[in-house]
Amino acid sequence: MKNGHAPLLSAEEVWALMRKEATPVADCEMVTLAQALARVLAQDVRAPITVPGFDNSAMDGYAFRAADAHGARELPLSLRVAAGDKPGALVPGTACRIFTGAPLPSGADTVVIQERCERRGDTLILPEQWTPHANIRRAGEDIRAGDLILTEGQALTPQAIGLAASCGFTEVLVRRRLRVAVLSTGDELRPAGSGPLVEGQIYDSNRPMLHALLGRLGCEVHAAGALGDDLTRTRQALREAAQTADVIVTTGGVSVGEEDHVKAAVEAEGTLSLWRVAIKPGKPLAFGRVGGTHFLGLPGNPVSAFVTFVLFVQPFLKAIMGATPTELRAFPVHAGFVRETPDNRREFVRARLVSRDDGTLWAQAHPRQSSGVLSSTVWAEGLIDIAAGRCVAEGDTVPFLPFEGVLI
Repeated sequence: MKNGHAPLLSAEEVWALMRKEATPVADCEMVTLAQALARVLAQDVRAPITVPGFDNSAMDGYAFRAADAHGARELPLSLRVAAGDKPGALVPGTACRIFTGAPLPSGADTVVIQERCERRGDTLILPEQWTPHANIRRAGEDIRAGDLILTEGQALTPQAIGLAASCGFTEVLVRRRLRVAVLSTGDELRPAGSGPLVEGQIYDSNRPMLHALLGRLGCEVHAAGALGDDLTRTRQALREAAQTADVIVTTGGVSVGEEDHVKAAVEAEGTLSLWRVAIKPGKPLAFGRVGGTHFLGLPGNPVSAFVTFVLFVQPFLKAIMGATPTELRAFPVHAGFVRETPDNRREFVRARLVSRDDGTLWAQAHPRQSSGVLSSTVWAEGLIDIAAGRCVAEGDTVPFLPFEGVLI
């Protein structure tokens, strides 16, 4: 792939190629639940206990045996049970005061909420209508001992961590963190906080953005800084990064300009499997290896870097983290914009949703779709996927890919 005429691949072809190269890391480690967020499970997890382990009240109220209350609206109170208590048996023909989560005493099979009852001293007055066997959480209603509760390849969410804790786990076996080296290129780049800019300079937004995106995935990020537009230095930086990283991610330098040296450096130090993808924004996307390390070269324009990360980098990284593959899930909305001139590339339009009075969802496109307008990615809630060659009229159904659904 030594020339500027590499084939322009479709997004589907790129995803397929990347999936074939995505071998999960083999190393695993035990981590505490406090450290487990976004980590990928390395083995199935089965429940050692039943949850809940006992019948308990779902409400604050009064418990009794339904058969004792038929034809009688008044029952004497003989017991009080709070959460954490170990109640004895309920005296036949009586009721007990009970609180949410409290164990149901043996002999009771019904709970009526307190708001529907009246109490006169130690006597319970039941409502005229009540439902037998109501307001009780049965033992094992959530989980039975031996149930599969979490699966290998699952990225741990806060609720998954809570589920593990509910079964008594304090730690889980996960794949080790990916080591990702981030390099940004360009003589014009200056790190934020390095002082005022002079003419022709810009602050480097890609490196902090990628650091944050990778952090959300649970990666161990090594930001090697900004490289100038120099082939020798770029080759050296790639060699050094490949010694410790599982993946190298760069921004800029993968187009066809005279000062774009990343592509040439990768070809000199390793191999490129693809270089261009038929999408907008984000055409110059590179994928290959430097030694045994995966390489992903993103465009330098910040919006293009963000979009290609969402569409390609994140799914690839999740695959080599050992996560179970998931499709990017778009849902249909109405276009609140017009595209009169079709593009020859598949376009991902930054958009946000509004709900109309009839309950339908409409997508508003950001008025500035330039790949340098990073503010549009903050304004937007997701991407509209417009097929190559398609015009869009207002009201047309278009697929919407929400950021909330794809960014961990």
